Amino acid sequence: MGKISHTEVVQLLLQLSVMLFAGRFFAEVARKFKQPAVIGEIVAGVLLGPTILGMLKPDWFLILFPVGSSSGIVLAGIVQVAVVMLLFIAGLEVDLKIVWQQGRQAVVTSLMGLLIPFGIGFIFPYFLTDFFGYANEGERIVFALFMGTAMAISALPVIVRILMDLNLFKSRIGLLVVASAMVDDIIGWLIFSVILGMIGRQADISLVNTILLTVGFAVFMLTIGRGVLNRALPWANKRMAWPGGVLALSLALCFMGAAFTEYIGIHAIFGAFIIGVALGDSEHFSERAKEIVHQFINNIFAPLFFVSIGLRVNFIANFDLMLTIVILIIAFAGKIIGSGLGARLGGFSWKESLAAGFGMNARGAMEIILGLIALENGLINEKVFVSLVIMALVTSMTSGPLMKWSLSRKWKT
Repeated sequence: MGKISHTEVVQLLLQLSVMLFAGRFFAEVARKFKQPAVIGEIVAGVLLGPTILGMLKPDWFLILFPVGSSSGIVLAGIVQVAVVMLLFIAGLEVDLKIVWQQGRQAVVTSLMGLLIPFGIGFIFPYFLTDFFGYANEGERIVFALFMGTAMAISALPVIVRILMDLNLFKSRIGLLVVASAMVDDIIGWLIFSVILGMIGRQADISLVNTILLTVGFAVFMLTIGRGVLNRALPWANKRMAWPGGVLALSLALCFMGAAFTEYIGIHAIFGAFIIGVALGDSEHFSERAKEIVHQFINNIFAPLFFVSIGLRVNFIANFDLMLTIVILIIAFAGKIIGSGLGARLGGFSWKESLAAGFGMNARGAMEIILGLIALENGLINEKVFVSLVIMALVTSMTSGPLMKWSLSRKWKT
């Protein structure tokens, strides 16, 4: 087993300490202004990263985050684990019972909310690759597929929180939005995982077999696997210490699923997400257990990940105003039109349909994770990444107020 030096151990511990301190401080500031904690955590990263600290005090920045050091490699590994955990708890939010209860309305809303933003997000980048800064002509189709997926996916945890804040979570429109977002997320992450399998693959498995294994894994875990977990959890709850046993077991399953999908050439996040869906849907995985897992990940690993976003790129040097505006327009138009039209076809009033479109438009952490993985795989450049991060933050900040505005208006039905 490799070993890092005494100095690098000190650097790593300082990095973790500073990132957690800064992330928590600015998360609390964001909450004072009734904004998601993720906004404050990204701001903390921007201040600590090349955008601010790297420009004002470059020597301090290099001392704290030295380039090419072993501590940086270890930190990158910790951040990778954090991404896997974040997708795991996103999967825990998925309740398949709600999807079945909403039936046709959820299917129509989710499909329209997936296909229309995907189509708009695909067409513009495909025909305007120069504008989007993608020079590799040979992979233009893959780039356009990614942008379509990025425009189609939602952030289920953010949506749930917004609906709870508006006292709409158990309402008819709230359940529709949640169910539709669940379906969108499952399909969207599957598409994105396949896209990643088309580029830079390291597995010794053909792409066709990889896709078949991925779909087979998802179907198995959501049917037979879910049944096995539902039988195993009562035994674990009785025989294992609480809450350590459940926490250890759930994360062990998370990492196992992530390892499997990574091995077959699909990103680890998909395996973690599907395991989360299968585990969280069990009646024996209590709300208290979910809360413990959420608290553990959201307060330790999530801040490390979101602070690290600001450490990766210079947000000022890579900010492109026109690109950001275009991506914002595509994101808002595609999701609001698609989800709103789907809700209307499902029998909701125009007022409720527009509110559903605004609700589904929240991208939050999921969009940022999506963009970061694409950046790491060379699928997008830093300017597109910065624009996607800004889009994720803007849609998350505006989703709740726009839903509230839409439902408070007197529209003709």
